[in-house]
Amino acid sequence: MQVFIFDNTLDGLLTAVFDSFFLKQQPEYLLAEGDQLPLFADEPHHVITDSEHAERVWKGLEKYLSKEGLHMISVSWLSEEHTLNQPLFNFICKVFRTKVRELERNASDPDVLEVRNSCRRVLHEQLRMKQFIRFQKAKDGTYLAVISPDHNVLPLIIDHFQDRFNDQPWLIYDAHRHYGYYYDGSASPIRITFEDEAAVPFDLSNGKLDEDVLSENDKIFQDLWRTYFKAICIKERMNPKKQLSDMPRRYWKYMTEKNATQ
Repeated sequence: MQVFIFDNTLDGLLTAVFDSFFLKQQPEYLLAEGDQLPLFADEPHHVITDSEHAERVWKGLEKYLSKEGLHMISVSWLSEEHTLNQPLFNFICKVFRTKVRELERNASDPDVLEVRNSCRRVLHEQLRMKQFIRFQKAKDGTYLAVISPDHNVLPLIIDHFQDRFNDQPWLIYDAHRHYGYYYDGSASPIRITFEDEAAVPFDLSNGKLDEDVLSENDKIFQDLWRTYFKAICIKERMNPKKQLSDMPRRYWKYMTEKNATQ
C-alpha cells in the first residue's frame, strides 16, 4: 500500500503529482503531515515541496483544463477541507493520465464531483461574507471588520470591497486564520498579521472595536441600525428556521444587529 505524505499546501500537492509520475507510482493515500498512517502501509514517500515542480504541473493543467477548471482547483483548495486532499490529487492525476480535455465537466467521476462540490461550498460562503460583513469606523477613519468563516474565503472577497470602498481605508481580519488585508484607499490591499493579537484594539471574539478607538459617529450609527432592525422585524411574521437558513448562527457574533438581539 503506497502512501505519499505532503506539507498540506497546494504547492505540496502539485509536487506530489509530479513525484507520482516521476517515480511511476500511484499512491492509494495522500496524507498530510501528522496524519495517522493506515495499517499495512509501505514505507511512505515524503514529498519535498518544490515550487518549480509545482509550476510545471500547473502549466500542464493549463493545457487540458478550461479557466473554469483551473479556478475550480484553486477555489476548492481554499475550503481547507481535509477530505479534499485525496480526490483533488486523484483528479489532477487523471487529467494527465487520460488527457481528456475539460475533464472537470465530468460530474459522473467521483473525484471530479468532490472537487466541484467543495468549490461550490467555498463560493457560497464567499457570497455570504459579502452580505454579512459589518464594518465599524475607528476615530482615525479606518473601517474594521472581523470575520471567522468556515473556509478561507478572504482572498476571494478583497477585490469586491476594494471596488466598493475604494476611497477609504479599511481592514478585514480573519480571526480564525490570524491574518487580514489592509487597504489605505490608494494602493492595492496588503496582507497583514499581528505579532500580538492580545494588543490589538478590537475583540476577536465578537469583532467589536474598543470604546476608546471607536468613532463617536459609528456608535450612533450602530444604535440606529439596531433600532431599524428591530422595527422591521414583524413578530407575527418571524420564521426562525428560515432566518437560520439564510443567516447561519455562526455569523451572528460579528453582526451589529444580531449582537443586540441574540
